[in-house]
Amino acid sequence: MARYVSERKRQSRVINKPDKSEGKKVKSSSSNGFYYSFLTVVLLLCLIQITISAVLNISKIISYKAKIIQITKTRDAAKALNEQLQDNIKNFSNITGLEAIARNNLKMSGEDEVLVIINTPKEESKEEKSKIIGLKKQHD
Repeated sequence: MARYVSERKRQSRVINKPDKSEGKKVKSSSSNGFYYSFLTVVLLLCLIQITISAVLNISKIISYKAKIIQITKTRDAAKALNEQLQDNIKNFSNITGLEAIARNNLKMSGEDEVLVIINTPKEESKEEKSKIIGLKKQHD
């Protein structure tokens, strides 16, 4: 009989024992839902920040490339000007180069030469002639 009572106690413990963990599962599932919602919001905020950063970086890259192109053009123009100035320096160092500059730009002549300068009047364009004719008609 003692054996029967001990078996019954074991069975009652297993079969009739109320689960205390079921109440905890309800609480943990609602708290898990809150955590998942919170993590989803945090993830969305991170994705938004990443997207904004990517757009800003792309716009910076575009502006920097435009600046690089502009600086490259400026550098090439400066190199061309430097080469031209170096050629001018070489021309100034030669006597023939100095003589050509004096003749063409400064209107100078040599000791045995005579310099004749002929100034030709500028041709008036049709618009200027029509303005002059219009002014004459207004005065008459």
